[in-house]
Amino acid sequence: MRSKSAEKVKLSSFDDLFGKEEPVSGEVVTSVPIDLLHPFKNHPFHVLDDEKMEETVESVKQYGILMPGIVRPYPDGGYEVVAGHRRWRACELAGLEEMPVIIRDIDDDTATVIMVDTNIQREDILPSEKAFAYKMKYEALKHQGSKGKKYTAEMVGETAGDSGRTVQRYIRLANLISGLLDLVDVKKVPMIVGEKLSYLTREEQELVLEAMRNCEIIPTAAQAEAIKMFSEEKKLDGNAIYGLLLKKKNSGNGVTISAKKISSYFPPAYTKQEIENVIYTLLEEWKNGREEELEHGEDTI
Repeated sequence: MRSKSAEKVKLSSFDDLFGKEEPVSGEVVTSVPIDLLHPFKNHPFHVLDDEKMEETVESVKQYGILMPGIVRPYPDGGYEVVAGHRRWRACELAGLEEMPVIIRDIDDDTATVIMVDTNIQREDILPSEKAFAYKMKYEALKHQGSKGKKYTAEMVGETAGDSGRTVQRYIRLANLISGLLDLVDVKKVPMIVGEKLSYLTREEQELVLEAMRNCEIIPTAAQAEAIKMFSEEKKLDGNAIYGLLLKKKNSGNGVTISAKKISSYFPPAYTKQEIENVIYTLLEEWKNGREEELEHGEDTI
């Protein structure tokens, strides 16, 4: 019969115990004092003392660390953790003094790729985590000699199954100020809106965020595109932002679809703005798909 402790161990806990990285044949596992470990520089993934961590700590107490972390020598002594930050934290909380690791003498770019790839497949990753992780891996692959912006982006997303275009959109989010990026993380601002606002200067983004809070309005994709265009034309200021956010829809040469027909595609709980954001997101994906087809000489109907 399985013990109650074993029943509480969820998949995420097993990932923390076993890890996702593959050890190289012949590598030696050694235990090092956890007070000699240092976090990876600009580590983009959050290590939280949440319920999942509690489960991991219980597992560590019972089973130990089943897959060693990966570290590399730290310039000022000790070791920098490349893979295994959650296991390291679990060891601390479990009261362990040492952690099993594999020591690799690797350069910054190789270490960055390993760090990102061993974390990126988790199901609970926030958009902000992916944004900075993909940006770090993209720069690392460029340093390693990857040629072509599109090809490099495809390599970045390969581990997680994301397309090159999706990777580029996540990387754009890394240009958002923290206030806007936080709203993307909690799904108040759709990713497509965040991407468009990421092209604004930091000062312009601060103005947009202030206006959003004052008006209690989240821009639609169309409004975000208009704000971006005003910025490109050097016409974006506080008055323009408020005007664009509060502007009512024009009844000009637009396409009108009955609300009854649209509502049949959405759950009853969806608000008007949520429906609009989904439609704009799908149209954007369709547009990007058409652009890729034309780029490759494909023109399908």
